[in-house]
Amino acid sequence: MLFEPVGILARTIYGEARGQGVAGMSAIASVVMNRVNNPGWWGTNVIFVCLDDWQFSCWNNGDPNRKFIVAALETDLIFASAISIATKAVNGTLADSTNGADSYYAESLAIPPIWANGLVPTAVIGGQRFYQTKSPLSQKVS
Repeated sequence: MLFEPVGILARTIYGEARGQGVAGMSAIASVVMNRVNNPGWWGTNVIFVCLDDWQFSCWNNGDPNRKFIVAALETDLIFASAISIATKAVNGTLADSTNGADSYYAESLAIPPIWANGLVPTAVIGGQRFYQTKSPLSQKVS
């Protein structure tokens, strides 16, 4: 399961939001699927979107979360929840609570990333701020 779309997405969800409950994990899954469904420089499938360099920090070499996502087992209830969410996302049955977001960052960052300057969040879920960065619907703050 590690290198199948559901497995990669589940591990991405687990690495990025395992402490944020179902709502936070579902939001991360929605971002991945929004990127897949609106291909651009992110790629056109779940595996490429999740594993492309510097897109989801949990996959970066040296990131402390990487060891957890690689070693995660289905006996871990949070990882089992991530698998369930990933399955729904890949099957197209997960509701998008992010309102079409393709990007996000943790509210705990001392300085927001430069790409978020002037953008209005589409949602705030589980300690993450979500944005549409490529959509014409993205709104700039006046």
